[in-house]
Amino acid sequence: MTDDQIHWFSIVNSLMIVLFLSGMVAMIMLRTLYRDISRYNQLETEEEAQEETGWKLVHGDVFRPPANSDLLCVCVGTGVQFFGMLLVTMIFAVLGFLSPSNRGGLMTAMLLTWVLMGLFAGYASSRLYKMFKGSEWKSITLRTAFLFPGIAFGIFFILNALIWGEKSSGAVPFTTMFALVLLWFGISVPLVFVGSYLGFKQPAIEAPVKTNKIPRQVPEQAWYMNPAFTILIGGILPFGAVFIELFFILTSIWLHQFYYIFGFLFLVFIILIITCAEITIVLCYFQLCSEDYMWWWRSYLTSGSSAIYLFLYAGFYFFTKLQITKVVSGILYFGYMLLASFAFCVLTGTIGFCACFWFTRLIYSSVKID
Repeated sequence: MTDDQIHWFSIVNSLMIVLFLSGMVAMIMLRTLYRDISRYNQLETEEEAQEETGWKLVHGDVFRPPANSDLLCVCVGTGVQFFGMLLVTMIFAVLGFLSPSNRGGLMTAMLLTWVLMGLFAGYASSRLYKMFKGSEWKSITLRTAFLFPGIAFGIFFILNALIWGEKSSGAVPFTTMFALVLLWFGISVPLVFVGSYLGFKQPAIEAPVKTNKIPRQVPEQAWYMNPAFTILIGGILPFGAVFIELFFILTSIWLHQFYYIFGFLFLVFIILIITCAEITIVLCYFQLCSEDYMWWWRSYLTSGSSAIYLFLYAGFYFFTKLQITKVVSGILYFGYMLLASFAFCVLTGTIGFCACFWFTRLIYSSVKID
C-alpha cells in the first residue's frame, strides 16, 4: 500500500464535509438558538405567551419515552460497547502494539476488548432504561448481553457451516467456536450484568423540562421532513466521510493486501464521529422546529442509515473488483459484509443518538419554562 496521496485526498475530502457541517451547526447554535433563547426568555406579553412557536412549543413532549424504548436502550448499550472496542483497538494500533502483518493479533485484540467493554454496554443501557422509568433491569441486561452477539454468532455459525460443507481448510475449528462461546458467556455476560447493576444504582437522569400527561398532536409535516427521507439523507454524509478509507479496508480484507496506515484510520474515525454527531444535531433541530418531537429513534437511525450505503457499496465493490464465481464464496462475502454493516449501523446510530441527547438537554435547559 504505497499511495499516501490518496489517503491525504480522502482526509481532505472528509474534512471539507466536516467543515461544512460544523459551519451549519455553529450557525444554528449561535444565530438561531441565541435568538430563540433570548426571545423565549424575555418577559412576554399575554398575547405572545399564547403564541409560542418553534421548538419551545414541544417542551412538554420532548422527553416522553419513545415506542420500543427497551430496544433503544439495548441498541445504545451495544453501540457504546462497539465504540469502546474500536477506540481501544485503534489507539493500540496507532501506538504500534498491533502489527498489521499479524492479522490474527488484530482480530484477537478486537474480540478481547469487545468482551471487556461489556461493562460499559450494561452501564449505558441501564442508565437510559432508568431514565425511561423502566424497572426490569435484569431483562434489559439480558437483552444487551445477547441481542447483538447472538445475531453475530448466528450469522457466523451459518457461514462457517457453509465452509465446512465445502471441506475448506479456512473453516473455524469446533474448539475455537467453543472458546468464543466461553468468552461470551464466561466474561462478557457477567460484565454486562456488573455494568447494569452499577448503572441502575445511579440516580436516574433528570429531564430538564417536565413531560405533559397528554401527548401533543404532531402537525402535518412537509414532504422533506418525512422520517424516511431525512433518515436516508442523514446517512449520506457519514458514509461520504469514510468511503475512500473503506475501499482500502475492503481491499485489505478481501484481496490480501496489508493495511499499515492506522494513523489515517484513526483520523478518519474521529472525522466519522464528528460528522455523525453534527448531521444528527442539524436534522434534529429542524425536526423540533417543525414541532415534531419524536426524535429518539429518528436521531439513532439518521446517522445509522449510513450502514445502508456501506452495504450497497460492498455490493458495488463485489461486482467491480472481485472475481468471485462460486456461490458459497459470494454468500460468505455478503454474509460478512451484512454483519459489518449491522455493526456500523449500531456504532454510528449511537454516536448520533448521544449527540442529539446532549443537544436537546442543552437547549431545553437554557429556556425559562413556566
